[in-house]
Amino acid sequence: MRIFTAILGSVTAPSFLSQLFSANDAYASSLPAFHTGHCSCSKISHRSRHSISTLKVSVSENPNQSATTTTPFSTGVFEASPDSIRQARRSADWKAARAYNDSGSIYEGRIEGFNNGGLLIRFYSLLGFLPFPQLSPSHSCKEPQKTIHDIAKGLIGSRISVKIIQVEEENRKLIFSEREAAWSKFSKRVNVGDILAGRVGSVEDYGAFVHLLFPDGLYHLTGLVHVSEVSWDLVQDIRDILSEGDEVKVKIINIDRQKSRITLSIKQLEEDPLLETLDKVIAQDGSVDPDPLAMNSSSTIEPLPGLEAIIQELLIEEGVDGVRINRQGFEKRVVSQDLQLWLSNAPPVDRKFTLLARAGRQVQEIQLTTTLDQEGIKKALQRVLERVP
Repeated sequence: MRIFTAILGSVTAPSFLSQLFSANDAYASSLPAFHTGHCSCSKISHRSRHSISTLKVSVSENPNQSATTTTPFSTGVFEASPDSIRQARRSADWKAARAYNDSGSIYEGRIEGFNNGGLLIRFYSLLGFLPFPQLSPSHSCKEPQKTIHDIAKGLIGSRISVKIIQVEEENRKLIFSEREAAWSKFSKRVNVGDILAGRVGSVEDYGAFVHLLFPDGLYHLTGLVHVSEVSWDLVQDIRDILSEGDEVKVKIINIDRQKSRITLSIKQLEEDPLLETLDKVIAQDGSVDPDPLAMNSSSTIEPLPGLEAIIQELLIEEGVDGVRINRQGFEKRVVSQDLQLWLSNAPPVDRKFTLLARAGRQVQEIQLTTTLDQEGIKKALQRVLERVP
C-alpha cells in the first residue's frame, strides 16, 4: 500500500538513474569504516536530455525496490543537478523510514557489514545501524562458541527481519532492532502459564535473562527471572544458582505486551513449601501440637514484626469485621527474612478467610472475617501496605 506521494521535479528517467547511482555520493563517503562483502555496479548510460519525466516518491512494500520511482510526463526541459537528485532520493527514503517507524512494519534489510558496535543494514539509499544488543538471541544460542563479531561476519550479505526504532534525519541516525521484529512475530505464540525450555543469557544482581526455545529449534524471545523467582529458598547471590549457558525450565508468569517484556519464574514450577508443609506445621483440625516450640495458642502468639500495624490498618477497611491470629508454626527452612502475606485459596467458611504471614521460619495463620470477596481482600491489602511504612 502506498503511504505517500510527493512530486519533486522533472528529470529524464535514464538521467535520473545514472545520477542516482553515481560513485560520488556524499552520503556514502561520510560513513565510518566497516567490514563488508564485495560489490560491483554496472554503469547506466544517459541517452537523451530531451525526453522529460516527473519524479514521484512513494514507499514500496517490496524491500527489493527503491523508495523512489519515475513516471514519464510533461513537455518541457528541466535540468536537475546530481546533488539535488541524490538529496531528493535520500529525502524520500528518510520519509519512508519514518513511515516504517510510525506503522511498526517489519522490513527485510540486507546486512552490508558491521563494526565494533553492531550491524550495518541497507535501507534503500540509506545505511542504518543495528546495535548488537538488538539482535535476536537466536544467533548467539545457535552458535554459542562464536564471538559476536564472528557471528556478524557470517551474516554479511544475508537478509534480516527488523523494525525501525529510531529515525533522526537531521542527525542522520537510523536505528534497527531485530528483537522488536521477533517480538511481533513470536510473542503471540506464548501465554501466561506456559512452561518452556530456555537457556540462561546474562546474569545480573537482580535476576537472570533467559532465552526461550520455540518449536522451530530457535530462541526467539528473552524473559527475565527475577532473583525472587529463582528458588523458594533464600537466595543471597543468584550466581550461586544460575550461570550463563545453563539449560533451564521456566514458567511465564507475566507478559507486558506494550513494553515487550516477559516475566519468568523457576520456583513456581514447584509447589510453595509453605503450602506443602502447612498440614504438618498447623494441624487442620485445630488441635494443638504437643511441642510448644512448634505451635502456640492464639492467646500467647506475638505478631511477627510489622504484622500488628497491618492488622490495625485492616480493621479500619470497609467490609472487614474482624482480624485475629489463629495459630502459628515453624517451617523447616528459611524462605525469606522479610514479612510476606499470602491469601489462602481455600473457600471461606462463615465469611472467614485465611491469610498466612511468614518471616524467616515462622508462619502465622490469620483469620479475616469480612464481607469482601477474594479480589476485594487483595485490594484492601494493597491499600493497607501502601499506608504502612
